[in-house]
Amino acid sequence: MAITIDAVLMNFLISLVVSTIVIYIVVKLLGEEEGITTALLTAFIGSIIYAAAYYFLGTGMLAAVVGGIAWLIALGSLYSIGWLKSLLIAVIVWVIINLLGFLPNVVGPL
Repeated sequence: MAITIDAVLMNFLISLVVSTIVIYIVVKLLGEEEGITTALLTAFIGSIIYAAAYYFLGTGMLAAVVGGIAWLIALGSLYSIGWLKSLLIAVIVWVIINLLGFLPNVVGPL
């Protein structure tokens, strides 16, 4: 059975919404003031970063590490936070998304 562009787009949109909600809740619980738009931008940028890392570096550990570092930089920039808080947010988001593994998620830890 061939996968249609409609199915791919729908999967991406659903996973983007799920990732956005998870990011929004986590950053709010950790005291950040930014709204849902920043969470949506964070989820979208994260998917682009990981897609690019996996495209250029393959699906191995190097791509995951490079993508992860790039996403931490983006997360820190979007929320004006340091490395440790970015890492804490990323780990919590990753754990929650993996617990919600039955739902589709965007490329990367989101």
